[in-house]
Amino acid sequence: MTAGQTQPPTILIVDDEPSITKLCRTLLEAAGYAVLEADGSSEALKICTLHKGPIDLLLTDLVLPPPGFQLASTSNQFPHVHGHELAVRATMIRSELRIILMSGNPDKDLTSHGIKRGTLPFLAKPFERDRLIALVKNVLAQPAMPLGVEPPARAANDAEWFG
Repeated sequence: MTAGQTQPPTILIVDDEPSITKLCRTLLEAAGYAVLEADGSSEALKICTLHKGPIDLLLTDLVLPPPGFQLASTSNQFPHVHGHELAVRATMIRSELRIILMSGNPDKDLTSHGIKRGTLPFLAKPFERDRLIALVKNVLAQPAMPLGVEPPARAANDAEWFG
């Protein structure tokens, strides 16, 4: 990078499936993005807290099983939680963070986590390269929106759900 150029957006990928993480990393780096990886929500929350540079986007699987039985508690700063709870906690750490949820079974997974379709950008697995890149570009072009509040009325160029 030459002087005057800005750094590429940084994307944190969170998935318990290493092949998905590797695929996302490969596709996003080829498209010019900087990529951080986490294999679960606990590691992702540590990265959000400790990473010195910016993190522009969290791309997380909705279903993130913990590596072993663990109770989430207020005393644990980095609990194992599902993808939506991770997104909520991560945006409390980094208010400018944008979110994309992904899942292999979107309708079942969204319903079981009490998430209304259309409230967050979503990527259904399996996905194609162009779909991932287009969604990432679209979401990064939008202002960050705090979670837990109703989204504003959709503008014509808002991020679409892909699936």
